[in-house]
Formats: sequence, C-alpha cells, structure tokens
Amino acid sequence: MAKTNDDLARREFVATMSVAAGVAATGTATATAAEGAVDVVEKDVDIKTPDGTCDAAFFHPKSGTHAGVLIWPDAFGLRPSLRAMGKRLAAEGYCVLVPNPFYRVAKNPFTDASNVDFAKEGAKIQPLMASVNAPGNAEKDATAYIAFLDAQKEVDKRKKIGTQGYCMGGPLVVRTAATVPDRIGAGASFHGGNLVNDQPSSPHLLAPKIHAKMLFAIAESDDKRQPDARDKLKAAFPEAAVQVFVGTIHGWCISDMPKTNGMPTYSMPDAEQAWSELLTLYKSALA
Repeated sequence: MAKTNDDLARREFVATMSVAAGVAATGTATATAAEGAVDVVEKDVDIKTPDGTCDAAFFHPKSGTHAGVLIWPDAFGLRPSLRAMGKRLAAEGYCVLVPNPFYRVAKNPFTDASNVDFAKEGAKIQPLMASVNAPGNAEKDATAYIAFLDAQKEVDKRKKIGTQGYCMGGPLVVRTAATVPDRIGAGASFHGGNLVNDQPSSPHLLAPKIHAKMLFAIAESDDKRQPDARDKLKAAFPEAAVQVFVGTIHGWCISDMPKTNGMPTYSMPDAEQAWSELLTLYKSALA
C-alpha cells in the first residue's frame, strides 16, 4: 500500500437532475468474462449532444440493473487503457460510460499514450483539450452523457451516478457534479489538473452547487508544484476526501502514461490503492 499524508484525513460530503438526450447504439455488443466471473458486455455507442455525435464505449454486467458511472479520460482520450478501466469497473457491478471527449474535432486520436512525446505532440493535444474545455462544452456534454446512462435499461435509475476523471478529466468531474447535481452521487478526481486557479471559472469555486461525495487524489509532484491547491480544495469541499499520494507523479493511475523525465509515471501499487479508494466511495454513495 502506498502512503498518504497522515494529516490529510479522508472526509466526505453529499449529492444530487434527470435529463434527456437522443442516443443511438452502434456496433456489435460483445460479452467477455471479467473479474470475479462476472460477464461484462462492451458496446460502442453514439451519443447525440448539442454539438454533434460523441463516440463512446459502454460497459455493463450481462445481467441485472446497476448504478451508472461516467469516466472522463485524460488528454489522450478514449483508448484501450481507458476501455480496460471501464471493463474492470463494470465487473465490479456498474454500468460504465467512457466517452471520446474530443469528438468535436477528432475520433480517438491516440491508441497508446506510452510513447507520446509532449514536446512533439503539444500542438496536437492542446486543440483537443480546448475543444472540451471551451466555456459551456463540458456542461453540455455532461448533461448528454448522464442522460445516456439514464436511458439504458441496464442502469438502475433509483441509484445515484458516479463520475471519475484523470488529469484533464479531474475538473470535468467537478463540472459534471455541479451541472447534474440531482443525479451525481459521487465524484473522484485522480491527479486532476487545474482544479484550482485564480479565475472566476476555477472548478473549485463550483463547490456550493455540488452535493456529491467527493474524492481528490493528488499526485505529490502536483502538490509540490501548487501546494496551496490542496488547502483550497479542503476549504471549498470541507467534507471531501483530499489525499496526496506520496511519491507519485502526475498521471500515476493510468497504465499507458508516458514516462516523466525518463522515469515511469504509472505506479501500480498507488494506482491499486486509488482504485480501492474509488470502490469504497462508490459503495458508500451510489445507493
């Protein structure tokens, strides 16, 4: 188990807009044997949004109805490593949607992030991120994605929906929880970037609109670069779990993250601890 700062105790707080949007499933569903002998169905789906059609992956247990979860990818988007994450979470008993957040400008531009050179790919990545981070876009997308989940027969609409995000996806989790407060019961940000800034649009300032149980898992490298962010998150979300994972680098939770200064970014022990924290959050909040 990785260590976390002792003084950053885990805390919680509560939440809760049904919405509708046009959706259409595409492709062929495939059932696979997943962890714990749970059969998981994987579908490629199209989701209608105000700005076009988002391609996405939808995972769910083969039988029964379950709480829904929205996963916001990092800057490398929907790819095999994120699909594996969705499938693994579905095997835990959740209906999981992983969208291509860059559908406005590109369809899944990366299949493997491990060999990406930020210095060379920056001109490609920045417009992708800008497409979802433009004012109002994340909110429109969140509304459509939650509506998609609520429209699926496999989703138990009596239960709250969870959302989790990585790097760029961290702030999108916060915006989702603020945009659809009646449906979001839990939100988790893992090495989220730019959660706290000095602009009126800073994600942490959305806290009064959010009632979900929140978890902020912070990389030590991010904490060193912006030490006041942790305190501002704790002040904005006094009941949330705010943790610094000691010894971790920004991006530690995703298996195909590029190396950082020649060193591995992904840390399996810390990623597994973060996963355990996530499951604990969902089990307590998505009832």
